[in-house]
Amino acid sequence: MPLCMGCLNEIPASDAVCQVCGFNNAEKQTAPFLPFGTVLNNKYVVAKNLDTNGESTRYLGYDKTNGRIIAIREFLPIGLFDRGADETKLFITPQDKASFTAALNAFQSYYETLMSMTDNSAMIAVLDMFAANNTYYVIEENDDHISFNEYVEHNNGQLDWEVARPLFMPIITLLENLHKLGIGHYAVSPSNLYVTATGKLKLGGFSTENERKRGTMLKSQLYSGCAAPEQYSGEIPLDIATDIYGFTATMFFALTGKLPASAKDREKDARLLISTNTVKRLPPHVVTALANGLQMKRENRISDFDDLRSQLSVSSTVQAIQNEISRTASMTPVKREQARNSNVNPTAVGIIATVFALLIFSALGLWWLSQNPHLGIFDKKPTTVQTEPPTIEGWTGDVLADYTGKTLEEVSAAYKGEIKLSADGDYSDNIPKGSIISQEPAAGTADTAGVLYLVISKGPRMATLPEVAGKSTKAAAEELTELGFVVTQEVEFNSDYAEGKVIRYKDNKVGDKVETDTEIVLIVSRGKEPADNNEAAE
Repeated sequence: MPLCMGCLNEIPASDAVCQVCGFNNAEKQTAPFLPFGTVLNNKYVVAKNLDTNGESTRYLGYDKTNGRIIAIREFLPIGLFDRGADETKLFITPQDKASFTAALNAFQSYYETLMSMTDNSAMIAVLDMFAANNTYYVIEENDDHISFNEYVEHNNGQLDWEVARPLFMPIITLLENLHKLGIGHYAVSPSNLYVTATGKLKLGGFSTENERKRGTMLKSQLYSGCAAPEQYSGEIPLDIATDIYGFTATMFFALTGKLPASAKDREKDARLLISTNTVKRLPPHVVTALANGLQMKRENRISDFDDLRSQLSVSSTVQAIQNEISRTASMTPVKREQARNSNVNPTAVGIIATVFALLIFSALGLWWLSQNPHLGIFDKKPTTVQTEPPTIEGWTGDVLADYTGKTLEEVSAAYKGEIKLSADGDYSDNIPKGSIISQEPAAGTADTAGVLYLVISKGPRMATLPEVAGKSTKAAAEELTELGFVVTQEVEFNSDYAEGKVIRYKDNKVGDKVETDTEIVLIVSRGKEPADNNEAAE
């Protein structure tokens, strides 16, 4: 019996719609993804597409040799190849060959390193690798598990520390082993974690560094709230501290039920807002570890896995409290004996000892809070006294000009101090792409620090789809990519347009205003349909 391409259960040949999952097997998988039923390496059957990013796509798959359901990952870098409908081989244009080859080599080397790991119990394991169809394939396990998001949702939306700790500690070891081999994950997030039927946590969603930061030849995939600030800048290398940011952000989600604000938003307000009830529920040293792992500046962030483990264990402050309580408790019988000998009420001695211990708790607790002002543990922002910037009157130094609307080159030529940019800019309907949206300190204030922080415009959030009919696939894709869209294609026979020329948009029309980062599908001509195909169709 044939297999359903949606769930890989057997279905009668006469049934197109699967009675198990409802998948319609009469439909085709759209380009550039592999056709349903494609067999790779003589044994792996390709089913439906599960997810995709700028570097690769993942399919549900079936291993004919052992009847095992697996996942098939195909190297499929957006914008660097062509593949028509019902085709399996990739076509790489000469102008894209160098970029494609470099990204492919990085992908292959990365997964070879993953496959070499001897202890992979905390990761989605790599089972096989091979080249085919002018690209590369990785076979991954796809055993019974649920997403971590679903797991947390089933546990009242947040986990107790006693539940989360044994789940997460093996992930620290896995990340440590990755970095010892010279690679990182850089996308630790609830979306890439899975809980097995035995209650173990596994990490998936592996991709090369090219995919996990801005500014490379690939369309990056970053997870808001879990991506570290340096991942939004192509100039800063990623390292252990980057993975620790993602790890602690994911643990923050598990323990509080929500992700931290994105790194871009935290540039304006870096505090981690945790409700008072949540703070009361968590051990203080865990809250401190989360705050230290989510520092915006890498030099202030936890940067060592042993340090991370230590901070997630009982801290020296908490240990001191426990030691003092133990010491007080051990002294109580002696004091009671002394009290009896001195005709002092032993109950009073016990009360005094208890009050003394509570005073220690309070003092150390207040000290801990004073050392962590960045936590923002209350949902409402506390009222703070704002220090007024120096006024122009009486100030003899430089005063900041208004750089709004100017280009970075213009500001660089005019401003004498240091210029720092917001990691990823922001959208603006009024300020052209590449020009300054805002500055800090504001125009007209005294330049006491000699540092100017700028936010660069990314252009409007909504962009208008241009005319593409008759253009080459590459020219149309470049124009749309420049506007901020993700471009894919489907092909069909057409006698009015030469092969490789764009016919139209699939789901849109010229002049539509569409949100950037949206996937835009182009319908591309395969040329005139061959005569024998026309006769067969008739």
